[in-house]
Amino acid sequence: MGDATIIGSKWRLVEVGRVVLLQSGPSAGRLAAIVEIIDHKRVLVDGPASDANPGGVARQAVALADVLLTAIVVEKLPRAARSGAVKAAWEKSEVDSKWTATNWYKKRVQNERRKALTDFDRFKVLRLKKQRRFEERKALAKVKASA
Repeated sequence: MGDATIIGSKWRLVEVGRVVLLQSGPSAGRLAAIVEIIDHKRVLVDGPASDANPGGVARQAVALADVLLTAIVVEKLPRAARSGAVKAAWEKSEVDSKWTATNWYKKRVQNERRKALTDFDRFKVLRLKKQRRFEERKALAKVKASA
């Protein structure tokens, strides 16, 4: 028989060490790591406080329906690890820098910034977009004229 190469899928699996984004409750919008899988619908999460994760997440059981799985995994996190071990593994895996480098984080920050705009700020953005569009069309016309 021939050799078979088995390659794991790139799908985001529920696993110990997987970083999740909480969607509801008082910790909504914060990151936490799965510490233990309780059953097929609930997991135990814990998240240390940091710059990218202000306030952190207290150790708690959450429903999988209330979290979003990220592509980030805290490597070699033992099952049911205590908060200190989670924090050490979190820092060793550099979760915060990986999270801030994702497009997901950048999009969330951009949406928060847009929500905080005043009416006058939105007007200034409109004027800047109009100015940029004018410059782009002028450059395009110049290229078309030379061709």
